[in-house]
Amino acid sequence: MNLSLLFMVMFLVMSGFGIIIPVLPFFAENLGATPTELGLLMAVYSLMQLLFAPVWGRLSDRYGRKPFLLLGISGLALSFFLFAIANTLSLLFIARIIGGMLSAATMPTATAYVADVTSVEERGKGMGMIGAAIGLGFIFGPAIGGVLSKNDLHTPFWLAGCLSLATFLLVLVFLKESLPKEKRTHRAPKRLALSIWKEPVMFLYLLQWFVSFSLAGLEATFAYYAAQRAGLHSVELGYIFMMMGLASAFVQGGLIGKLIRTFGEGKVIQSGIVLSALGFALILLVHNFWTAAFYLSIFGIGNGVIRPCLSSLITKQAPDSEGSAAGFLSSFDSLGRLVGPPLAGWLFTITAYLPYVLGIALCSLAFLCYYLFVAKQKSHAIG
Repeated sequence: MNLSLLFMVMFLVMSGFGIIIPVLPFFAENLGATPTELGLLMAVYSLMQLLFAPVWGRLSDRYGRKPFLLLGISGLALSFFLFAIANTLSLLFIARIIGGMLSAATMPTATAYVADVTSVEERGKGMGMIGAAIGLGFIFGPAIGGVLSKNDLHTPFWLAGCLSLATFLLVLVFLKESLPKEKRTHRAPKRLALSIWKEPVMFLYLLQWFVSFSLAGLEATFAYYAAQRAGLHSVELGYIFMMMGLASAFVQGGLIGKLIRTFGEGKVIQSGIVLSALGFALILLVHNFWTAAFYLSIFGIGNGVIRPCLSSLITKQAPDSEGSAAGFLSSFDSLGRLVGPPLAGWLFTITAYLPYVLGIALCSLAFLCYYLFVAKQKSHAIG
């Protein structure tokens, strides 16, 4: 029951977040934003997520998951309503900063919640369900936002805010706290952070950084690449990303638990990295709609299985600090999304295929990180 409700909560949260994605560039442009300012508007959100996700995750280990899940959802609602009434660019930046700071609590606390309510054997399946909810939210949200923005650019923000408020009430009334008081930890934050940097798990965080770095670079450049190579436009690209998202969500929601039980998180992570690298290589061969949809779906399946497995593996490494562990994971994810788009965009201006060559290189580094994690873990066990 708890996992099903959390699935619905994360789907609603990400649908609300996704609603504004196709609208934000045009909304900011109407208020006089230059392309550089639009880039900063996107980056400041990721920066706030990077800084605050570990803080909220750590506090959820002390005070419980539900208060910080509510904090994250309320932060999203507030930022959406500020967008809806914004008439200056500075107010847009304020909305993004507030939204980034507070909504950074959502993902780590949801991840830690799953770790609280699942057994070690079922954790990967639970993480996959959350990943599927997020993926489906990102599929349906932008589609709704695009339709609603035709008449008025403010409407998607009002809807996103109301959806977040409804999600807030759903959590407040129906979702039970997953971390009883006797299981809450009060370890010193500084000591906890230092211990993570010294442990083998650090290589898993770096792996997540490389993966999100490569994904963010693809998301930032593929529209231009597909237009140049195959003459594809926005409607066709919308269908392509929808197919990619559905393929990823299907594997996360339906197969990830069976895959982990059969092969273990490590094998699934390695397979996901290999599929992601193969997807990047195949993207270099895109020449029409169907090849783009097929190759991107291969990438999406590979990329989609990595995060649930990492979340499962990392929270198992920190049985008393799942919130902190999930917070650091979200932070590294945000770091990848912060640096990926500008670097990939710059490489694209040099030669169109360079961002995808970089993606293959980043997948290779991610693969290396997993092997370094295993090697260091073995040396710790011997020592």
